[in-house]
Amino acid sequence: MELGPNVTVLQDDDCTTYLVGTAHISEKSVREVRETIEAVRPDSVCVELCKTRYQAILDENRWKKLDIFQILKQKKVLFVLANLALAAYQRRLGEKLGVKPGAELKEAIDAANDMGSEIVLVDRDIQATLKRTWSNLSLWNRLKLISGLFGGAGEEEEITEEELEKLKDRDNISEMMKEFAKELPQIKEPLIDERDQFLISAIEDAPGSVKVAVVGAGHVEGMIANRGVGADRNALSVIPPRSVWVPLLKWLIPSLILIAFYWGYQNKPEGTLAQLIQAWVIPNAIGAAVLTAIAGAKPLSVIVATIASPITSLNPTIGAGMVVGLVEAWLRKPTVEDAEKLGTDVTTLRGMYRNPFSRVLIVATLATLGSALGAWIGMSLVFTHL
Repeated sequence: MELGPNVTVLQDDDCTTYLVGTAHISEKSVREVRETIEAVRPDSVCVELCKTRYQAILDENRWKKLDIFQILKQKKVLFVLANLALAAYQRRLGEKLGVKPGAELKEAIDAANDMGSEIVLVDRDIQATLKRTWSNLSLWNRLKLISGLFGGAGEEEEITEEELEKLKDRDNISEMMKEFAKELPQIKEPLIDERDQFLISAIEDAPGSVKVAVVGAGHVEGMIANRGVGADRNALSVIPPRSVWVPLLKWLIPSLILIAFYWGYQNKPEGTLAQLIQAWVIPNAIGAAVLTAIAGAKPLSVIVATIASPITSLNPTIGAGMVVGLVEAWLRKPTVEDAEKLGTDVTTLRGMYRNPFSRVLIVATLATLGSALGAWIGMSLVFTHL
């Protein structure tokens, strides 16, 4: 039996697993998946999907189910932007090659149905993966990650099928993962290492004596290294609770500022309290207003950012970004049609700004960042007056 160059055969005592390492936007991967499944006629086909992603890959209208107001109220703006950024990056590359992102996974599902094989979803739930990854990052690193993914939105980078296939080479993948670990170690562990363990463990537990597993090429080496080790998949799916210090630190700046105001009022010459308030208000107002304007917000949203930032910076449960985002959403009134267009619009910088849905997310994000920068500057100026 002749198998494709990206198929690794894993032989155990009573089970044979054909591990197909794919690129998620490669036409060759789509063909190789189909050919492997038809050749070996497996009892089960394991796909690198969780239930949520499985449903999403079969539902092309999933974007229209997003509720902009709930996203803002639940403070999931950066979380949703990260999802959109990753989807946009894969879609841009896929469009250049005429392949939809995840086409090889959809082909694996279709081929399994054609062969009468059982479909087994072997990936960790996407929410657990993203939240475990997200929890490892500071606000600054979250913004860097999103900006890095969206950074190519305005670039017309050329990538050929041949170049893409080279990326699937085991040595190239290994080197890429090493570089990834150096640049973003906080992301690599939950996004790659933990899923390597989860995937191979779930595949080993899948039913049947002949299996085909379809996974991204970047996971193959790590999965092989974890063969037979076993993994506590429940433990790997737990979202770590936030440290008790996190909410306390959020209130640290407001508490210090209010103490400074009181101390200035009680112990300093007349007029000092006014100076302290100005030192706090002006940077907060300017920082939020400027970045909100850069985001292309409506004038009323810029005014709201100017007023809200000095106040919300003293109450971390609200946040300027949420307030400004809600105002911007009320003004722009994103529709279901706007949400449906997100998948294509976010692939370019112009599209991101043109789509009312993504524009609201950008405005809320930059308002949050501007307010945070203003708060740090304001705190420094307040204490210089004491």
